[in-house]
Amino acid sequence: MHSKVVAMTTRSSDLTPIIDLAAEPGTGPTRTRRPVYVDLLPPCNQACPAGENIQAWLAHAQAGRYREAWETLVRDNPLPGVHGRVCYHPCETACNRRALDSAISIHAVERFLGDLAAREGWALPVDAAPSGKRVLIVGAGPSGLSAAYQLARRGHAVEIREAGPLPGGMLHFGIPAYRLPRADLLQEVRRIEAMGVRIVLDHKVEDLLAEQETGGFDAVFVAIGAHVAKHADIPVRDAARVLDAVSLLHEVGGGERPQLGRRVVIYGGGNTAMDAARTARRLGAEEALIIYHRDRAHMPAHAFEADEALEEGVRIQWLTSIKEVAGPSLTVEVMALDAAGRPQPTGRFETLQADAVVLALGQQADSGFLRRIPGIEFQPDGTVMVAPNMMTGRPGIFAGGDLVPGERTVTAAVGHGRQAARHIDAWLCGTTYQPAEKHPVVSFDQLHLPIYSDADRSVQQTLPPEARATGFTEVQAGLSEAEAIYEAQRCLSCGNCFECDQCYAACPEQAIEKLGPGRRYRFLYDRCTGCAVCVETCPCHAIELIPEPTQTGGT
Repeated sequence: MHSKVVAMTTRSSDLTPIIDLAAEPGTGPTRTRRPVYVDLLPPCNQACPAGENIQAWLAHAQAGRYREAWETLVRDNPLPGVHGRVCYHPCETACNRRALDSAISIHAVERFLGDLAAREGWALPVDAAPSGKRVLIVGAGPSGLSAAYQLARRGHAVEIREAGPLPGGMLHFGIPAYRLPRADLLQEVRRIEAMGVRIVLDHKVEDLLAEQETGGFDAVFVAIGAHVAKHADIPVRDAARVLDAVSLLHEVGGGERPQLGRRVVIYGGGNTAMDAARTARRLGAEEALIIYHRDRAHMPAHAFEADEALEEGVRIQWLTSIKEVAGPSLTVEVMALDAAGRPQPTGRFETLQADAVVLALGQQADSGFLRRIPGIEFQPDGTVMVAPNMMTGRPGIFAGGDLVPGERTVTAAVGHGRQAARHIDAWLCGTTYQPAEKHPVVSFDQLHLPIYSDADRSVQQTLPPEARATGFTEVQAGLSEAEAIYEAQRCLSCGNCFECDQCYAACPEQAIEKLGPGRRYRFLYDRCTGCAVCVETCPCHAIELIPEPTQTGGT
C-alpha cells in the first residue's frame, strides 16, 4: 500500500494525545467494551448517482494498480472516460477532505483511468454464460448504454434501437465536443458493442409492443431521454430567427454549422444555456448574450459552467425577461426579486438587438408512443411512472433516465441503467432483486487525523480563452500518471481500513495481529484491555467500541 503522506507537516498540537490507561473507562480487571473493525460508507460513494465504489478504485489507483482500478470502476459505470469529462461530480462536493484543504479530484482520476483503458484496449468483463433471454432497449443514450452493458455482463442478449444516426443520445447531440470529444465517447460505446450488444441506428420505435413481439424480446427497457425542447409563450413576428438550444446543439453535434449571425441572444439560465452560448461563440458570433429572469444566486447552471462561459466572452444579463421578438428587435422587461426570491415584473422595458434568439428553457421526453400501451401511467410533464424496481405498469417494460421523474444528469441516467438492469435480470430469472443495506456514512468529525499531509489538489490545464473560440477542441486536459497517483493518494479512506499500521503500532498490549497485505488485522481479545488507543489512533474510523458480549467471558 502506498503511503498517503505527500508532504508531512507536524505541529505540537498534532501529536497523539497521551492516554491514561488506568483512567480510561472500560479498562481494568474486567473489560466492559471491546474494539471491532468496521466498514463504513464513504461520503463520496454515497453521493455518486451511478453507484460507483469510488474509494475502492481510488485505493487501487494510488497503488499504481490501474487495471484493477478500472475494472472496479466499470463494475458500476462502463463510461469512465465520458464521466471524467462531463459529470458534475457530487462525490467531490461530499468529500470529507474538503474540511482539510480541498476535495479529491475524483473526476480527473476517473478520466485518467478511462483514457488509459482506451489506449490499452482493455475489454469490459462478461461474468455469466448466455442466458437465452433477449432484452430490447429503446435509446442509445447513457441510461440505455449502461443498462445494455450490465445486462450483457449477466449473459443476456441485448439489442438497442436508436432513432438517431449515432449512439450516445444527449452525450453526442447535447454536450458540445469541447467538453466531450466524440472519438472518446465512441470508443467507450464500441467497447460495449464488443461485448455482443447490438446497436441499430436510425430506427425510431413507434409500436413498442409489436417490436417486442416480433423481436422475441423477454423484457424492454425504455430510455429515450429528453430531446424535445420546452417552449415559452413569447410573441414572435416579422420572420425573426428563433430556435431552441436542443436543436442547435443537435445540429452542431451532427457536424452542421448553422449560421446565427453576429449577435446572438440565449434565453435561459441552465447548463444548456451556457453550452448554447459558448457554441454560438464558436460558430462565429461576435456577441453572445444570455438573458435570465433571476439572479446568479438562483441560476440553475453550475457555477463553473457560468465562469467558463464568461471567460470565453459570453455576457450574462440577469433579472431580464423576454416579452416579444420582432425581427432583430427584442423587447425585454427588467425583473426584481421578491422576499421569497421569485422574479416579479417591474414594468420597465428595454429593447435589444439580435440576429438570432436561442431558447434554452429545458427539455422533455417524447413519450407519446407509450400512451397506447395499457397500464403505463404518466406525470403531467410526460415522464413515466415506475415502481421501485423501475418497472412501468406494464409487466416486463421498464423505464429510466430522463424518461422518469428525478435528477436529469448523465450520471443519474447511468445509475438508472445499472439499477434497471439488476431488476430486469431478477425479473427474467423469476426472482426479486433486493439491494443490500448500506453501511452508515462516515463524517469528517468521526476521523482521527492528528497528523496528516498538506497536499494541494491537482489542477487540470485548460486552453486559454482566446484559443477556444476558434473551434471545438477540448478545453480541459487530463492528468498525467504522476498527477493521477498523487491525487488518488490524497484520499483519506474514510470509514475503511487501508492497513496503515497505526492501530498495530499503538496497541500497548500487543493485542492486534497483522494478517498480511489485503487481509487487514484481527484483535486478540485475550490480551485486549478495551483501552481504546486503537480507536483513537485509527485515522479513518475503521474501528469502533462495542459493549463486551455477556456470553464470552473474555477479559
